[in-house]
Amino acid sequence: MKVDIWSDVVCPWCAIGRARFEAALAGFPHQDEVTVRWHSFELDGQAPRERTGPLVEHLAAKYGMSVEDALSRHRQMTETAAADGLEFHFEKARPGNTFDAHRLLHHALETGGPQLQDRLKERLFRAYLTEGEPIGDPDTLVRVAAEVGLDADGSRAVLLSDRYADAVRADELQARRYGITSVPFFVVDEKYGVSGAQPAAALREVLDTAWAEANPSPLVTLPGAPSDDGGACTDGSCAI
Repeated sequence: MKVDIWSDVVCPWCAIGRARFEAALAGFPHQDEVTVRWHSFELDGQAPRERTGPLVEHLAAKYGMSVEDALSRHRQMTETAAADGLEFHFEKARPGNTFDAHRLLHHALETGGPQLQDRLKERLFRAYLTEGEPIGDPDTLVRVAAEVGLDADGSRAVLLSDRYADAVRADELQARRYGITSVPFFVVDEKYGVSGAQPAAALREVLDTAWAEANPSPLVTLPGAPSDDGGACTDGSCAI
């Protein structure tokens, strides 16, 4: 089974969505047969490498709300994240352009497969949402990537080039074709689309449905039915 997830590394709901998907997958009996791949989605492709000023002030200006209302949203989001085992510190956040982070995620996928890519994805979420790392800074990205097993020199070489830029753009093109306008967005077996950080139970239901459709169970004999053939025809010897 394939699960493709579109998200951005500065998206708090995406981090919560990952935690909830992990909870859904933990109880799924076929979890070892599920391949998860992360796909690029930039919430603000025009963002500078590092945005100056407090995040709460940027949020208030962007959505036309007061700073107090923005702070309230951050508190609510922090409480929601805590319920899923995550720790958010928006007061530390140093937002910026995420294009290079997405390129490194493609590098991780090519270098170490989906598991390494997932480790880097989780680490990038934590770097931005918990630790206050500057998410658009190349040195920070190289260091964070090295912590999950990517070679630092290799990561730096990627960031000094334009490698994986086409892969990021291809992901974003596919998102538009799917009609994805917000993240996280889960696509299961290229058939079932799930928008948003749905509860673990809802995500588990989608996994169960997709698995049952791809792996139909054999017919079950009704209780009390005879176990012999009962005169059934098995070949062309039954003349009628």
